[in-house]
Amino acid sequence: MFRLYADLTKLGIVIFVVLSGLAGYATSFMIESPFSWNHLFWTLGGIFFLSSGSLALNQVQEYKMDREMKRTSKRPIASGKMKPAAGLILALVFLFLGSNMLLEASPLACLLGWITVVLYNGVYTYWWKPKMIFGAVPGAIPGALPVTIGYAANSDHIFALDSVYLFLIMFFWQMPHFWALAIRYRDDYADGKVPTISVALGVPRTLYHIGLYTFAYVATAVASPWFVQTSWIYILLVLPFAFKIMQEFYRFWKSVGQERWLAFFMWVNISLLVFLYVPVIDKWNFLFIKSN
Repeated sequence: MFRLYADLTKLGIVIFVVLSGLAGYATSFMIESPFSWNHLFWTLGGIFFLSSGSLALNQVQEYKMDREMKRTSKRPIASGKMKPAAGLILALVFLFLGSNMLLEASPLACLLGWITVVLYNGVYTYWWKPKMIFGAVPGAIPGALPVTIGYAANSDHIFALDSVYLFLIMFFWQMPHFWALAIRYRDDYADGKVPTISVALGVPRTLYHIGLYTFAYVATAVASPWFVQTSWIYILLVLPFAFKIMQEFYRFWKSVGQERWLAFFMWVNISLLVFLYVPVIDKWNFLFIKSN
């Protein structure tokens, strides 16, 4: 039963979403403010259930296409393990719970949550993904908003520099992440008639565009001292990860997508948490490191 729930809601992605929301929450939390475990619980719980509902709803929307792709054919609804109506009911329940929890934490966070759902389950699912070769680019907007939702739980100033930095990191990360998958599962996307970049333009052009967004992603991380508070942890973590990502991309590109796919994919994904949480560590390290 748990496996069915985890597959329906894409639990691994939901955990990533919650962790990004936590980074936004910790970044916007004012050090002088009294801390409330309840407020943190409502915020992260709201993000958890809203993202679970959104991803479950996406499987209801795309189960026919999922059946055509080997990688997705074993998903609960596509495989017949769960009826579309049951998936829809669960998705709506999760969306209801998530909305109420976020509303309790912050009306702005709830509003951003529903903007995310509308963009992802509405515009991206029905327009950007099935009709646009570069649909992943505008689709990265709802993908990056969870970190802003977490930020908005404590502050209305979502266009502050530190909030913009977190959003840009999540935004630029998604193109290397998704297009690497598009190369790896190119035949699957072709079978599902999804006009992703690797199917429409081929692997060499896909690698070119991955390189552009990988550079933007790494450059934003390296430029983080202009957006957020940084210290020696920046030199210890951000710079080595930035170098490693570019090194792995070069190897991936050099092989024309035939080698080092998993290494590049994993380094890009791990680096996301590093780039999001280094500012958090820098802000809160005084709790653990005594100053002279």
